[in-house]
Amino acid sequence: MKTRNLRFLLLAFFFAAWTSPVFADDAEAFTVVLLPDTQNYSEKFPETYVAQTLWIRERARQDNMKFAIHLGDIVQYASREGEWKNANRAMEIIDGVLPYSMVPGNHDMVRAKSGLTRDTTLYNKFFPPSRYAAEPWYGGHMGQKNDNNYCFFEGGGEKFMVVSLEFAPTDEALEWANKVVREHPGHRVIVATHNYLRPGGRDTKAPASYKIEGNSGEQMWQKFVRKHKNIFLVACGHVLGVALQESANDHGGKVYEMLTDYQGFPRGGDGWLRTLRFEPANNKIHVEVYSPVLKQYDRRPNQTYTLDFPMRGAAPKKKAG
Repeated sequence: MKTRNLRFLLLAFFFAAWTSPVFADDAEAFTVVLLPDTQNYSEKFPETYVAQTLWIRERARQDNMKFAIHLGDIVQYASREGEWKNANRAMEIIDGVLPYSMVPGNHDMVRAKSGLTRDTTLYNKFFPPSRYAAEPWYGGHMGQKNDNNYCFFEGGGEKFMVVSLEFAPTDEALEWANKVVREHPGHRVIVATHNYLRPGGRDTKAPASYKIEGNSGEQMWQKFVRKHKNIFLVACGHVLGVALQESANDHGGKVYEMLTDYQGFPRGGDGWLRTLRFEPANNKIHVEVYSPVLKQYDRRPNQTYTLDFPMRGAAPKKKAG
C-alpha cells in the first residue's frame, strides 16, 4: 500500500511539473548582442573586430546568447576587398556558434560621383544568402541578394524574428518586409536597419543627403513599423551616439527605437557593443554596453538601463488570499 501511494505521489509530481504553465526554459534569461558600425575596425583595427566576435564566442554559452545583430557599415569602403576579408575573418569566428544577421549600411554600398548606389557586390560575395541557406535559423531574403533578410531565434518560451533592411530601404523592400511580418504573427519582431533614429528623433533626411531613392527612418515608421503589433524593437546605428525612443504603434503597443553607434570613440570605437539581456521571469530587458578590448562596462544611465517587456516565460502572480 505504501509503495502504491509513493508511486502515485511521484506520478502526480511529474505530471504537475510537466503541465506547469511556466517551464524552466521559458523563464530562463537569455542575451541578444548588437554589433554597431564596425567600419573602422575592418579598415584599420581588424584585431578589435576579432576581439568582439571572440568575446561573443567565449560568452555564448555562459550568457545563454541566442542571436547577434549587425547594424550595418560593416566596412569603410565598399569597393575594397581587403576590408571585407577582415570582416569575414571576424564573423567566421561565430559561424556555427551563434546565429547572426548582417545588413548593409551606406558604407557597404558603392558610392559614385552622382551619389550612393545600391551596388553591394562585395557584401554579397562575402555574406550572400548561400552562406546561411542551410542554417535552420535563416528565414530568407528579398530577390537574389542578402541586402534584405530575416532570421529566427527562440528564447523565454517565445519565437523571435529579426528583419534586417538595407540602408534607406526602397518601397519594394518595405512591401516585402510588411509581407514577411504579416506571415509570422506569432513571432516577436526586431527590425534591424543601419539608419533610422538620431539623437533628436527619427531620421528624415538620409536618402536625399546621399542622393539615393529610398526611405528615411520616419518613412519606415509610417509605411512599415507602426502597422504591426508584433514589432517591439527597431535597432540602428549610422549616427554617432546613443538614443532611445518609445513610440506607440497603431495597435497601442509599445515600440522601442534604439540607436547604438561608437565609431567616433578612440581607435575606431574601442570595441564597444551592446547586449540585451532578456529576463522573462520579471518581464524585463536589461541593456548593457561592454568593450572586450577595454574589458569594462559603461554604466552611465544613457548606456545602461532596463526596459519593460512582457513575456510568456514570466512567473504567474499568486492570487491574493
